[in-house]
Amino acid sequence: MSKKPVYKRVLIKLSGEALMGDRQYGLEPKTIKIIAEEIKEVHDLNVQIALMVGGGNIFRGVEGTAAGMDRSLADYMGMLATLINGLALQDALEKEGLTTRLISAIEIKQIAEPFIPRRAIRHLEKGRIVIFVAGTGSPYFTTDTAAALRAVEIKAEVILKATKVDGIYDKDPLKDKGAKKFAELKYFDILEKELKVMDATAISLCMDNKLPIIVFNLKNRGNIKKAILGEKIGTIVR
Repeated sequence: MSKKPVYKRVLIKLSGEALMGDRQYGLEPKTIKIIAEEIKEVHDLNVQIALMVGGGNIFRGVEGTAAGMDRSLADYMGMLATLINGLALQDALEKEGLTTRLISAIEIKQIAEPFIPRRAIRHLEKGRIVIFVAGTGSPYFTTDTAAALRAVEIKAEVILKATKVDGIYDKDPLKDKGAKKFAELKYFDILEKELKVMDATAISLCMDNKLPIIVFNLKNRGNIKKAILGEKIGTIVR
């Protein structure tokens, strides 16, 4: 197995839930530190890294809407939750000696830069970790769609989607022990089988731009590095 990265520039999609460890809500500093350490290991391989951060550990727009909130307002609240997560990640990464840039789709000058594609790419070229927050900046779009959009815009070679399970299954493996894991899938398979790994807009965007997606378990230490080294983990969609 080659110990050289097979990808030069990647976008890692981190859900808000990935940052809360064993808690039921909020942030778990120990978990965030471990993620930062893993990202540093990959960065030390001269891989350019962008992160797209979710906010489900604090607030989900979909849940707010289900409770009777206006959809747009609920989605904006979810976007603001991603800012909190982005700041926590920025702090942990910089404590590991990395240089970061927090880039928000909602203008908030005191803490983040606006998204300008050429500037974001230049940050990556200079070895900085780019942290994308606030999704697309518009309601009705998920952070999965935002991840696909930003990955295309910065010319990433792959999306690494970190989850709580070790790939894509035909059923929820946390609820059904008979769930079947897929080693590899085509974009059309996700849409046709209505697999709940990413929304249809995100999958279509990746399909149109031939952008592969690797879905893997973030809780298994070293999986980010394994994916970037080309080892077979999780499920690859292409």
